[in-house]
Order: sequence, then structure tokens, then C-alpha cells
Amino acid sequence: MTMMGETWSHIGSLIATIMFLWAMFENYFPDHLRSSILSYSMKLVSFVYPYINITFNEFIGDSDEYMDLKRSDAYAAIETYLSGKSSREARNLKAAVVKDSSQPVQLSMDENEGVTDEFKGVKLSWTVKKNTTRTQSFSIFPEIDEKKYYKLTFHKSHRDLVCGTYINHVLQKGKEITVSNRQRKLYTNNPSQNWERYKARKWSHVTFEHPATFDTLAMESKIKLEIVNDLEKFSKGKDYYTKIGKAWKRGYLLYGPPGTGKSSMIAAMANHLEYDIYDLELTTVKDNTELRRLLIETTGKSIIVIEDIDCSLDLTGQRKKEKKKAKDEEAKDPISRMTKGEEDSNSKVTLSGLLNFIDGLWSAIGGERIIVFTTNYVEKLDAALIRRGRMDKHIELSYCGFEAFKVLAKNYLDVDSHPLFATIGHLLEETNITPADVAENLMPKSVNEDAEACLKKLVEAIKTAKEEATKKAEEEARLKAEKEEKEKPEATQENVKIDESLAKDVKENGVEVVKDDKSLANEAKENGVTA
Repeated sequence: MTMMGETWSHIGSLIATIMFLWAMFENYFPDHLRSSILSYSMKLVSFVYPYINITFNEFIGDSDEYMDLKRSDAYAAIETYLSGKSSREARNLKAAVVKDSSQPVQLSMDENEGVTDEFKGVKLSWTVKKNTTRTQSFSIFPEIDEKKYYKLTFHKSHRDLVCGTYINHVLQKGKEITVSNRQRKLYTNNPSQNWERYKARKWSHVTFEHPATFDTLAMESKIKLEIVNDLEKFSKGKDYYTKIGKAWKRGYLLYGPPGTGKSSMIAAMANHLEYDIYDLELTTVKDNTELRRLLIETTGKSIIVIEDIDCSLDLTGQRKKEKKKAKDEEAKDPISRMTKGEEDSNSKVTLSGLLNFIDGLWSAIGGERIIVFTTNYVEKLDAALIRRGRMDKHIELSYCGFEAFKVLAKNYLDVDSHPLFATIGHLLEETNITPADVAENLMPKSVNEDAEACLKKLVEAIKTAKEEATKKAEEEARLKAEKEEKEKPEATQENVKIDESLAKDVKENGVEVVKDDKSLANEAKENGVTA
């Protein structure tokens, strides 16, 4: 026991001596001399310590200025990557609330904890450390006194593998986990006059929770499969787009009558690819510069939507305006001119600016974006706006067919077949009715309505729509016939006037001809007498 006590006493004295010498070294040695000693010491240690350490700081930027600091993307990706291992292996964990994520609480290692990872047969060690700053400063912003970092430790023989492959693997997997866990968002652009306010943003968002999928879309299965294949090919085509020298984007034009499912198609595309949606309202964008600034603020893995593009701005094929008539109207009504001037100043996005937005140099900023236009009247759009290369895929969403009806019947009534299906299929071949109208009739309005009652209600609705369409066609034919009949007398009167005019001309010409003949006869007679 006496020897054990003496041993601990010697160890304590040694530790106290080392601490005293270290304090003297830190406080009284010049900086350049201290740096040199530490450098040579590390070199000596490296001969007997064959491990390499890499540090990933939580914050990057100028440490002297709090406003210049921002959280490192690499640190966040590493934290996400190690979250699963931390929850299984580490004893001291820290819980953090994560915004806009399907997993609102993320577990990570607390300070001085560590976990091991294995990559291609190589074992690596991760630990969380913390540095505490000594200096203090007075500032209106809270200073970050404790700065955390991740330290990666590995054997020096694996330097090439870790630096060349492993670190990229960790960062990529961390970002993928973040994307898969995030809550997808539906964005809309804010008016530009609010952009400069404190904490103002160009886009505001809500959580995107639309339930539409390609399974619930009312359209032909062949067309749905074609669209799904096209989307998946695009989402996996980063290397291909780089190879062919094109921006990683794709344009979709959705057109068809109102109520044919254009908005549901967009939601299904977003749900299938797990993309965010940016719903761009062009009427609130003042000019092309603001349009570009909005594009810069969008992220990858997103769908940028402009609905009813033919109604958003003057971007159709009607490029030539009646300037003289507009000037006359402005001269008569100065108030209207002032109002028009205000409207013009608030919306100066041009067709050229929009084309540059979707297909010019600015469209290549970022990547993995889909641009979608919707319209009810595709014939109104300028051909330059919807040509291939800008709107790469044109999808017509038309009236409800029998296959689309069966999808709706399955969705709303959970029935795959019924004796009334044949009648409905026959009626749909003869009648134009939108999927929205079909869905409204299939939806039960009370607890007493069963599938058969809803199908009968749909049959009556289609018959009514057929009758209304027939009456409308007959009315249009009647109005057309009346118009033609009305135009006939006018055309006859005009023909009569033309005939009378021609007859008059003939009569006058005939008289003149007679007179000319008599004149010639007299001249001949006179000439004969003279002769």
C-alpha cells in the first residue's frame, strides 16, 4: 500500500509539473518560438503516431465578424450522415429540432463522443470536439464562444481513399438523406416591393401536401406510363445532359379544356419525383431583371409552374398592336391612360425575357429543374414560346374517356366493374365531358348514396350534357343559316347593282360605237364623192 501511495504521489507531481511547464510555455514563450516548437513536436509525434486527422468546422467565414459566419454545408451533411450511427452507438446524444423535415427531431453525437464507420473495408473514426474562445467583445449580436467541429481520424496508408472517395461519399449521402427526409414545399413569389424588408424573402412557402399521384390521375395508362418514363429518365440524366452540353432542365406544356386535370398532373409529377413546386405569378413580376432574380432563388429538384400562360401577360402571338387606336383612346380618356401607364410599369416582362428565363443563359443556373406551362388555348401561344427545346414535351389533357372513367370509379367508389359501365362507356364516346364533371357526379353526397346511385347519377349527367351539346350545335347551325340567308339578299342586290352598272356601260359603249360607225360611213361617202 505504501508503494502504491508513493506511485500515485509521483504521478501527481509529474502531472502538476507538466501543467506548470505548459502554462509557462503558453504565457511566456513568444508566438513564433511557440509555433516552431509545436511544429517540430508534431513532426516527432508523426513518426510514432501513424494516424491523420481532418477537421470539419461547424461555421465558416470570418471568425471576427459574427455576421460573416454561416453554418457549413459539409458539417450539416456529416451530421446527417452520422445521425443513424450516432443513435445506435453513441452514449451521449443531442436532439435537435429540424424544420421542414419528415423527421422533426434529429439525433447527433454530443461533445467528445465518437463513432466508427467502415468504407470499402477501411475503418474510420468520427468524433465531435469543441473549441472555446478566450476573447470577449461587446456587440449587439451574440458571439459564438463555443465552436464545434467533427474530426475524422484514419490511418495514413488510406489517405488516397479517404481524400479521394470517402469524403465525397459522406457528403453526397448526407445530402441525399436530407432531401429524402425534407418536407416538400409549395412556393409563390412575393411582390418585389417587399424584398428589401427585414428578413424578407423573394419566395414564401407552405408545406406541399397534395395527394395526387399517377395512379389516381384520370387518363389513359399508356400516356401515364410514357410520362413517368420521361420523368425518371430526366431525374437520372445529370451526366447525360452534361455530355450533350445542355442545361439540366426539361419543359412540359399541359393544354386542354378547363377541368381536365392539369393542376393534378403537376402535383402527381412533384409527388413522383419528390420535387418542390414554385408557382410563379408573372403579373407580380415587374421586369425581366426581377424574373432572373427569382430564378436564382429557386433550388434544384423543383418544378417551376406558370399556369394559364396565355392569360398571364401579353406573351401570345398577338405581337402587333393597334397603336394608333390606342393613342386615340388615351387622348379621349386621360385617366385610362394614367391607369394603363401604371399597369405597364408594374408588368414589363417581355416574351424575350421569358424565353431567356426558360431557355437562355440564365436557365442553366442550378440544375434538375422542370418548367411547366399550362393553358386552355394552346393556339393562342406564340410558336417561339412552345417550340421543342423549350417546351420539350406537349401533353394534351382532353375530355374523359372510358379508361379515365374507370380510374375515377376506382378512386371515388372503389369499384372495378358494374353493369352500368357499358352504358357509360357508350355515352362517353358520344359526349364531351371533363374528368372534373365525372368526378363530381361520382362523389357520394350523402351516407345513403351507394356506388350504383352515383353511377346512375353520372349516366343522367352525361345524357344531359349530350342534350345540351346537341341543342347548342343546332342553335349554332340555325344562327349560321340565318346569317347566310341574311347575306344572300345583300349579295343579290350587290349583283343586281353590278349588272345594272355593266348594262349601262354596255349601252353607252354601244351608242358610241354606232356613232362611230355613222361617222365612218359619212367620211367614206364624202371621200367617194370627192374621188
